[in-house]
Amino acid sequence: MKATVTALNIYPIKSCKGIPRDQALVTETGLADDRHWMLVRPNGRFVTQRELPRMALIITRVDAGGLVLNAPGMPELQVPRAAAGASRPVTVWKFAGRGLDCGAQASTWFTTFLQTELSLVAFDTSHPRDCGPEWTQGLDSITQFADGFPVLVISQASLDDLNSRLEKKLPMERFRPNVVIEGVGAFDEDRIHELRVNDLTLRLVKPCARCAITTTDQQRGVQDGDEPLRTLKEYRFDRQLRGVMFGQNAIIASGVGGSLAVGDVFDITWK
Repeated sequence: MKATVTALNIYPIKSCKGIPRDQALVTETGLADDRHWMLVRPNGRFVTQRELPRMALIITRVDAGGLVLNAPGMPELQVPRAAAGASRPVTVWKFAGRGLDCGAQASTWFTTFLQTELSLVAFDTSHPRDCGPEWTQGLDSITQFADGFPVLVISQASLDDLNSRLEKKLPMERFRPNVVIEGVGAFDEDRIHELRVNDLTLRLVKPCARCAITTTDQQRGVQDGDEPLRTLKEYRFDRQLRGVMFGQNAIIASGVGGSLAVGDVFDITWK
């Protein structure tokens, strides 16, 4: 059995709208530019759609020069990579690290749109962030502002299975994966050890616990009831991890500096 890549996505600003890619550079921290930026409160604490669902409406474009941002009713904003300023303390869950402040203009733009005081920070690469060694199976792995790991993998069959149980079908964007695969069965990603293509190896190391972001309509920027969490709790609740699981977090076991493309076919090593 093999698995074909059917979609690739990056999310340059944590919890803002994603960008589909036909091809992506694979770096130590995941797909290039994924979760390289994030929004923080004055105390450095990260914010997401869990508390500010309108973040879903912020459209990002990223190139060698930096970020280009758009949102309803807002002027376009350009944030050069070189604009990243002083390093400041930031937190993501239990991780305490550092981010580079992207300036007053960006802060004003986000504060105006989201109606709460915020700043944009870029990941300070001089302070690398290790992934949890209890999950990485002896491999060294780092990430940036993702929740915990470089890459999130979901199979299309898993979404199809979930949608067969829902009154209203949901799109894959609710789950914000980096890599979507076809050719395997529903929740087979739970049983996959590694996905390999060319010199790249993704090792699937931890189920992804899902939160209220999955209940946010990504097109309208509003929470939309209690699905899919209510249905997932019926058959995807993990007592040990104390949450509903959908998708698998992965680390880069080999192939940093290579690329991954839609249409690539993975060889599979099973657990």
